[in-house]
Amino acid sequence: MTEETPGFNENEKPEGPSEPTAPDDAAKAAGSADQAGPAGPAPTGEELVEVGLQAQLDQAQAALGERTADLQRLQAEYQNYRRRVERDRAAVKEVAVANLLSELLPVLDDIGRARDHGELVGGFKSVAESLETVAAKMGLQQFGKEGEPFDPLVHEALMHSYAPDVTETTCVQILQPGYRIGERTIRPARVAVAEPQPGAQPKAEDESSDEESGGPDEG
Repeated sequence: MTEETPGFNENEKPEGPSEPTAPDDAAKAAGSADQAGPAGPAPTGEELVEVGLQAQLDQAQAALGERTADLQRLQAEYQNYRRRVERDRAAVKEVAVANLLSELLPVLDDIGRARDHGELVGGFKSVAESLETVAAKMGLQQFGKEGEPFDPLVHEALMHSYAPDVTETTCVQILQPGYRIGERTIRPARVAVAEPQPGAQPKAEDESSDEESGGPDEG
């Protein structure tokens, strides 16, 4: 029996170095590397910390802007509220003062009548003048004069007549003075009014007619 000498099988190929890469495959690999681009340097720890701090700063600034807007809105609302409160307080005070002084008007009327009749003398005169001074300090103002045009908003006509010497409805007598506080009328002035005589020419036209005709005829 003969021993077989180990050797190579005809069907087997000896192991050796791999075949070199084809030129086309090498070009494709190079092209892929070029498309990917060169890899940049990795960020350092300091750069990462700086980016994080910048993000936190942006968030803090945004929050600060929101809080500032809220504060400005609240401040505007408070200012409007304070103005409304002050306006309402002034209105309530004016109404209270007007109600108080309205109760004193009959007393002031009595003082005025006593003064017109010469009865305001002695201690009564001092008390009356003190009361009038206090009422004036509280804002009470008297109005109504003879000869002023009639205004239905501040005058109350109790008597009516015609007069040849007026060119419009005029207050010819003050029966009771009016009173106001600021722009608020507490009581209108009660007056007697006179209107121009129906069919009568205004006084100015009469004078101009006399001048044009050379004046009235002399006897």
